[in-house]
Amino acid sequence: MGQDKSLLPFGGYETLCEYQFRRLKNIFSEVFISTKNAKFGFDAPLIYDLYPQSSPLAGLISFFESTDHDSCFILSVDAPFVDEKIIAQLFEAANDLSLDAIIAQSPEGMQPLCGIYRRSIITQAKRNFFEENHRLGALLKMSKTQLVFFDTEEPFANLNTPAQYQASLEKMK
Repeated sequence: MGQDKSLLPFGGYETLCEYQFRRLKNIFSEVFISTKNAKFGFDAPLIYDLYPQSSPLAGLISFFESTDHDSCFILSVDAPFVDEKIIAQLFEAANDLSLDAIIAQSPEGMQPLCGIYRRSIITQAKRNFFEENHRLGALLKMSKTQLVFFDTEEPFANLNTPAQYQASLEKMK
C-alpha cells in the first residue's frame, strides 16, 4: 500500500481502524486494537504487542498474555466487508469447546485473520513464534481448527493496494 492502511480514511471515519472499531463495538461488548504503538486519534482499548516482531502471531500471543479472556474474535483491519452475518456464522460453529480455533474459509482459502481463537492455542502459538514460524496458517494446521466455509470471496477482500482501497471507497458510496 505504501503507507499504514489502518490510518487511511474510510466509511465516514478519519481512519479505517476507527471504522472497524466502531462497527465491531455494535456487535461485541469489548473490542481491542492490537498495535505496537498508540497511533490512533480516537479512544479505544489497545493491546500492545509484547514482542518486537511484526506479525499477527505476535498480536495473538500478546492478547492472551495481556488479558484473562479465554477466547477472542480476530479481524484484520483491512477486511472492512466482513459483516455481522459472517461473524454470527463463525460463533454458531463454535460449540465444540475442544477446538483451538474456528476460522472462515472462502473459495480462495483459509482466512486466518477472520476467526475465533481460544487460549488453548497459546502453547503451540508460542512454540511457532519462537521457532520464527509466524504464519497463522501453519499454526492452524498444527491445532484443532474448524473451518467454516463461505461461498463468496467478496467479504474477505483485503485492502492491500491503492487500487483495492479506491475500489472499496466506491463500494461504500
